[in-house]
Amino acid sequence: MPNGDFPDTYSLRPVRYRSHQTVTLTNPVPAILFVLLAGLGYGLFSVVAGTAGIVLGVLCCLVGVALANMVKVAAEWEKGLVFRLGKYHAQRGPGLFTIIPFFDSVKMVDTRIRTLEIPHRQAITMDNVPVRIDGVIFMRVEDPASAVITVQNYEEAVQEYAQSAMRDIVGSTTLDDLLVEREALGRKVEEMVETEIDGWGIEVAGIRIQDIELPEDLKRVMARQASAEREKRATITKAEGDREAADNLAIAAQKMARSPGALQLRTLQTLDGLGPSSSNTVVIALPIEVFEALKSVPQFADALTIKSQAQAPTSD
Repeated sequence: MPNGDFPDTYSLRPVRYRSHQTVTLTNPVPAILFVLLAGLGYGLFSVVAGTAGIVLGVLCCLVGVALANMVKVAAEWEKGLVFRLGKYHAQRGPGLFTIIPFFDSVKMVDTRIRTLEIPHRQAITMDNVPVRIDGVIFMRVEDPASAVITVQNYEEAVQEYAQSAMRDIVGSTTLDDLLVEREALGRKVEEMVETEIDGWGIEVAGIRIQDIELPEDLKRVMARQASAEREKRATITKAEGDREAADNLAIAAQKMARSPGALQLRTLQTLDGLGPSSSNTVVIALPIEVFEALKSVPQFADALTIKSQAQAPTSD
């Protein structure tokens, strides 16, 4: 929905099922029986003249129709439930089997694993965050007789139970746990559904949560939180690097302090590294007092000379 808004009530939508691969099996036995008996009837009609021939031909055709309805074929993944005069009689298949025409009816049940879609439904988490969540159910019919006789529409019933269980689980879970423990939540929903459908002849192979849709404003907040977390980790990493560098510099300074010529050698090495590039200008800053001391050196030398001359003994 636009802007991440959610309706206050659930919309009534038709049940949606995932598409199944359909395999159609051809049963040639009824057609063969009907053609044979119809040919026999036509032959009798040709041989026997008059009303008797017509009656025999019609009887052969009726017998052909009855025999054609007697023979049924169930696929390897199907079970045929035989109902005699409306009452459950037996389970047949897979393969070829027969029934009593006009008295028995057959309902084929697919026993393969099938998938049912859990459409998007709104739910409120334990920390009052609205989410829309969907999933998928993997199920198969384990006991066809119980599944057909006990429940009117077992696929829709399993789907509705799964939706209710999913809303209950989401309502007792925080948003962080819902986003992280998705597989564990699916197993909880599966356990709740299996408890409810016990005795239906249905086996739930698994229930998986597929998509969790959050409001747009919450997505933006989570994006900012993730960005702030990344910046925090980067700042901590840089601070740890600066601390290690400072520790190494302190150790280097202690070593230089113990060696009188180490600092001068380090200074000369730095100047040598800057020298080869013509674009670098090396400026060595000296205090003014140094220049004043250098200026007074000649005067100090003259004073020393005069003093030495004055102290020298004069000759007679």
